[in-house]
Amino acid sequence: MSIHDGHRARLRGRFLEHGLDTFDEHNVLEILLFYAIPRADTNVIAHELLGKFGKLSDVFDAPIEQLTQVAGVGETAATLIKLMPQISRRYQMSRTSPDGVLNTPKRAGAYLLPYYVGERDEVVYLVCLDAKCKVLCCKRLFEGGVNSAAVNIRKIVETALSFNATSVILSHNHTSGIALPSPEDKVTTIKVRDALAAVDITLFDHIVVADDDFVSFSDNGLL
Repeated sequence: MSIHDGHRARLRGRFLEHGLDTFDEHNVLEILLFYAIPRADTNVIAHELLGKFGKLSDVFDAPIEQLTQVAGVGETAATLIKLMPQISRRYQMSRTSPDGVLNTPKRAGAYLLPYYVGERDEVVYLVCLDAKCKVLCCKRLFEGGVNSAAVNIRKIVETALSFNATSVILSHNHTSGIALPSPEDKVTTIKVRDALAAVDITLFDHIVVADDDFVSFSDNGLL
């Protein structure tokens, strides 16, 4: 039996009784690493990770190559650390808008926010809706902002047509942390709106996400 087994049992019991609310950041990492590192003092490793990267979110966002540079963190532990934000993201995506109806900017923004959790680069999503504003699909179309060369308006239109969408919601994120649409965002939005209108599809909204905030073009009279 490991000398750490009693400590691990107590920490697990504390989590099961109180959740993570009473845990410091190093305790969160410590208990997580139990499941990848069975025979080492994960408290020490947790402190090393926080010492190298800073706060908890920075540990989860760190590249896997840098995580494995920390003593005691092998590929299995690093993979588990990288897995957690993605599981959280999928959990949030699963919870939002359970009926799949996005008939207001508020619902649209709440639905899309989880798609950007943990994203370090700008990405573009297209949500296709039927006549009752029910989600037909949410497709990740491009990497890079809506103003980048990677954005192909034809692909946006073709995707909407392929799902027989009545309307769509365009969305992208700002990695600057500021959701305010840029002048270029506005120009691109009008181009997308007009291209969709030519095939009788409505651009219902364009949602710009930054961290846990979003701005709706529709709410702000920009459509």
